[in-house]
Amino acid sequence: MTLKIYNTLTRKKEEFKPIIDNEVRMYVCGPTVNDVPHLGHARQQITFDVLRKYLIYLGYKVKFVSNITDIEDKIIIKARELNVDINELTKKNEIAHREDYSKINVMPPDIQPHATKYVNEMIELISLLEKKGYTYSIEGDGVYYNVSKFKDYGKLSKISLKDLKNKRKLKDESKGKEKRDEKDFVLWKFSKEGEPSWDSPWGKGRPGWHIECSAMSHKELGNPFDIHGGGQDLIFPHHEDEIAQSEAGYEKKMVNYWVHNGMVNVNNVKMSKSLGNFKTIRDLLKDYDGMVIRYFVLSNKYRQPIDFSSEGLKNAKNSYDRLKKLISEIKDDNKINKEYLKEFEKAMNEDLNTPKSLQVVWKLVRDKKAEGKIETIKAIDNVLSLDLLKEEFIEIPEEIKRLVEKREEERKNKNWKEADRLREEIKNKGYNVLDTKEGSSLERIK
Repeated sequence: MTLKIYNTLTRKKEEFKPIIDNEVRMYVCGPTVNDVPHLGHARQQITFDVLRKYLIYLGYKVKFVSNITDIEDKIIIKARELNVDINELTKKNEIAHREDYSKINVMPPDIQPHATKYVNEMIELISLLEKKGYTYSIEGDGVYYNVSKFKDYGKLSKISLKDLKNKRKLKDESKGKEKRDEKDFVLWKFSKEGEPSWDSPWGKGRPGWHIECSAMSHKELGNPFDIHGGGQDLIFPHHEDEIAQSEAGYEKKMVNYWVHNGMVNVNNVKMSKSLGNFKTIRDLLKDYDGMVIRYFVLSNKYRQPIDFSSEGLKNAKNSYDRLKKLISEIKDDNKINKEYLKEFEKAMNEDLNTPKSLQVVWKLVRDKKAEGKIETIKAIDNVLSLDLLKEEFIEIPEEIKRLVEKREEERKNKNWKEADRLREEIKNKGYNVLDTKEGSSLERIK
């Protein structure tokens, strides 16, 4: 069995073959740190975390690069709104992203380039494009990419040049009054008062958003590399523009496999900060464990949209808690079940079918005849990272401990009525009493 992954470039599932045997070079667009992360960020992070971990499971040596965009229009605007220093804002939000991702078991990147540290590489790429005739300057505005010069423009998004006039997003660029064509995009923005700037051959300024990922991915992975990931909202214009810049400038194919996750929607509208309909990871963590959020995301196929609802998260919590409880009752026989591992691999090899992978876990747990449950779940959870075998340690308040001890005394004296009353009192205080042959234990009511 071989991993098949959906390639946005070809619009079909393809057998994954790395450029270098047993090695995978992978770049995923990281966050713009103008704010704390929301559930849309969580979905992208979890999706590519699972892909990375499954590639490691398959035996590949993975070099995983994911950037931090710490200079961009949204950051400048937010810093002005809050009247804070840009560096203070980006550092604070970067820490928030790192902390929140760790709570949903996302492994940090091997390399995490910051855009502000790679400005020289961006200038070098723009200079290459200039020498090859792909750029032009607008006085008082910036250096632009002439899309008409790149004949393959639109090959990722399948948008034709004729269609671009109405579809090009201009909110972060010039209004197009002096651009040669509406579809052209900015490579270098000339400095404005109060904005961060760097010296360049074209004067002081800062890089455009699209050039950042082209330069950083090339510096850390070279071209071509194996996988480029991101949300479906990045296909156009961001990833389309990356291809145009990288392939024109470096004269090599940029990436072999373009992989994109679906959006998180609220009432069928994309969750985003700009629309004000987003749920931050921090808000969700007040009511739900990070593993519940991860389970919720993995219960959906990664390319399909998720329609967010409180009911959906509650259902995920109930399922996750039930699964953990069933697993906690299994005794380890130090065996591994190859049949169920093959089922898991079959599901994952079909374009990372995580809902089916979860079904495999449920099937294994409920199979009364199956051996090797614990070791098999351990192997699967190395990929899914749901802490399925992690024991929950709870600190019992002294008041509850005294009630439990008192109840045990009543049971020894066969005063069942009083023992039952104490059980209810303990339950009302948030704990279930579980009676076994070995004695009583407590379970926190979630």
